[in-house]
Amino acid sequence: MSTDTINPNFDQHKVKPKAPKIEELINECKSVMMATISEDGTPLVSTAPYSRVGNEFQILVSFMAKHTKNLRDRKQVSFMFVEDESVSKQLYARHRLTLGTQAELIEKENPLYEKAIADLRERHGKVVEVLDNLEDFIMFNFKPVKGSYVNGFGSAYFVDENLEVMEHRRGAHGQHNVDQK
Repeated sequence: MSTDTINPNFDQHKVKPKAPKIEELINECKSVMMATISEDGTPLVSTAPYSRVGNEFQILVSFMAKHTKNLRDRKQVSFMFVEDESVSKQLYARHRLTLGTQAELIEKENPLYEKAIADLRERHGKVVEVLDNLEDFIMFNFKPVKGSYVNGFGSAYFVDENLEVMEHRRGAHGQHNVDQK
């Protein structure tokens, strides 16, 4: 990791954005961070290995976990795929994809369940077979709604539900001064 200092004369409006590498980031991550909300409004961040079918993501989790209750009761979940710290040149500018998603329980009879289990097995090994055979593990599917992708200082993008870049973000985070794609 670099410990470079930021130039005090840095002007984010003059920074040329880097080309998005959303697919590469997703493929490099073996797990996803997810934020859920409890019944009393308390946020909970957790992580889980994931599978991907199309542009949707699936996780296999124990129904005894706190985040599982939150997933069942409140469908809005924030996902984050983030660059590994050990390869990041600058921790403040780590590459990351944050997605707002809608969670949905997948029943074992659903063809998506078997596709996701096969992908999980391929990505994470035999432990998936063990977990799948336990009675307390269930699967959720997550449909992206919208999100953002950051791959450096002054290089941030709005992302749609298909994980396609919609536009380059300009200005401070949260402001809507953007350049059209």
